[in-house]
Amino acid sequence: MIRTRFAPSPNGSLHLGHAYAAIVAHDLAREAGGDFLLRIEDIDGARSRPELAGEFRADLAWLGLAWDGEVLQSARLGRYAEAGERLKEMGLLYPCRCTRAEIAQAAREIGPDGPVYPGTCRNRAVEIGGGVSWRLDVGKALERTGPLSWEDRIAGMQQARPQIFGDVVLLRKDAPASYHLAATLDDAADGITLVTRGADLFAATHIHRLLQALLDLPVPAWHHHPLLLDEDGRKLAKRRNAPSLADRRASGEDGWALAASLRGGNFPAGISLSGILHRAP
Repeated sequence: MIRTRFAPSPNGSLHLGHAYAAIVAHDLAREAGGDFLLRIEDIDGARSRPELAGEFRADLAWLGLAWDGEVLQSARLGRYAEAGERLKEMGLLYPCRCTRAEIAQAAREIGPDGPVYPGTCRNRAVEIGGGVSWRLDVGKALERTGPLSWEDRIAGMQQARPQIFGDVVLLRKDAPASYHLAATLDDAADGITLVTRGADLFAATHIHRLLQALLDLPVPAWHHHPLLLDEDGRKLAKRRNAPSLADRRASGEDGWALAASLRGGNFPAGISLSGILHRAP
């Protein structure tokens, strides 16, 4: 049975891009007679605002969406720590104290997340304690797993290329886990069979597929949908003050009509699939 999820972070109100993402996940599940879950990704330290979870529920109901279960990411901190210890025991994580400025200065490549970490701390002694992040030795991990592949329903079969990120952080110094580790573990725990998310996260799947292989997790299919754009041709974003669903709802706008419009392909300023990298030939 197909099982999808919508997984917003409570660090700002939802906007039209989130509405589209939720509708895609909801409709793909319902069309196949499957389940649609709501997951609140609330482990981002001081940026997380618990009160927004109620706003998100009201937004989804206003759009006419119903969900079959709800999960708080903060209830799974033990699972993240356990996975981190397992990877340490496998010799695949190493501590790092490098700052972003130091990484930007030393980096020789630019990857999907920006400057690629050059491996500064990979083979040197680093004092363990506060201010330490733990990075995945991607090269060593790939030696263990061998070649990997994954399937996107839009772009087709993909060869996993996690090395394009360099040695990513899995255990953050300012949060229990990185997005890569938490999302991968959560999707497995929730029994997600189809991961739906925006095309801007297409490349992240290369890392997630590697983590699934290392941690013996089930492998779903993925569906990376287009991104809604603003009037300047940029992805709608909270940080650029995209109009919130809560404000639209409060103004008396018809949420069901808005959802129907998005389903019909009526996007205010267009869409983009430019986040999809390495499309299969």
